[in-house]
Amino acid sequence: MQLLRRGDSGPNVVEIRSTLRRFGLLGESTGGPAPEDDRFDAALEQAVRAFQQQRGLITDGIVGPATYRALREAGWSLGDRMLALMISAPMSGDDVVALQERLLELGYDPGRPGGVFNEQTEAALRKFQREYGLLPDGLCGPATLRSLRQLGRKVTGGRPHLLREQELLRQAGPRLRGKRIVVDPGHGGPDRGIVAAGVAEADLMWDLARRLVGRMSATGMDAMLSRQEDTCPAETERAAFANNAGADLVLSLHTDANRSMHAQGLATFHFGNGSGATSTVGEALAGFIQRELLTRTAMNDCRTQGRTWELLRLTRMPTVRVEIGYLSHIGDRRRLLDPAFRDVVAEGILVAVKRLYLLGQDDQPTGTFTFSDVLARELERGAQAI
Repeated sequence: MQLLRRGDSGPNVVEIRSTLRRFGLLGESTGGPAPEDDRFDAALEQAVRAFQQQRGLITDGIVGPATYRALREAGWSLGDRMLALMISAPMSGDDVVALQERLLELGYDPGRPGGVFNEQTEAALRKFQREYGLLPDGLCGPATLRSLRQLGRKVTGGRPHLLREQELLRQAGPRLRGKRIVVDPGHGGPDRGIVAAGVAEADLMWDLARRLVGRMSATGMDAMLSRQEDTCPAETERAAFANNAGADLVLSLHTDANRSMHAQGLATFHFGNGSGATSTVGEALAGFIQRELLTRTAMNDCRTQGRTWELLRLTRMPTVRVEIGYLSHIGDRRRLLDPAFRDVVAEGILVAVKRLYLLGQDDQPTGTFTFSDVLARELERGAQAI
């Protein structure tokens, strides 16, 4: 759909206004559409911003594809429709989130409650149906819903999906060797991303990704790129690539831009839907990357934040998106153009990944670990294993 913003008008605006009113984010109508209901005014923009903030989206007050998807998904409640695995067009919505969270409470593993009915969700649902004497057809219909609602929680004392992520991290061990990492350079091919003063985001991130993959491979990690230099897969395709590869982590590399020439700095993003569901390991890794890079580069701190962007919510493993500077800021742009700076960023991200797997054991102060230190640690642990 086309972008909708303040000043626009038409039937699509009426639909957006009606949806937000139903969610309680706009005042009630006083009997029939008002003459201004088809106009995107300041009140509607504020309601859109409030909705975006609730859903872990960029709070720009503009209704684009991501916001429209979230508006559509927020309208579903568990029981409104039959839920099933649809390969070509997976079902998504708040009803799927509710199903995934209920299965987690009962001790089943549908994966992260990202609101997409995928193969893992179907497998968890079939297992539940089998164990409770229901037809294991993978369909969430009336009979399955009744059973889900009648049963009490099996898992208590924390959020089950958070505990699972943490336990998988603990079991993975501190060594980097054998860890499978997908490095995702933003944009690519004909999509140049942000372009400022003749500098393209796609080119800079491709170069940074190659530097990072080279360092990771030197430690024995199985590091792979999500795209070729001349291609630009969709976010859903990048997520599918990581899922099919069985990656342990995904690192997505981007830069930013802003109308203000003064906007600058570094931000990291992990999955978080604004209402409690989050990737704890993703959040931890985002924090490590943020602190390492801030210490090494002295960039402005734009913080670590939860988002529901496609790559973050569709990947089954912890995923972090790193926004390294603003190409619209002359200082950040000069830094990014310096190969030595890109080396510093690559080293900082690698060290952050190592710190994640160390789980606080035998760690060093932020900013003091070097690539040589990481290699030495890996060789030392390799010798001990022999």
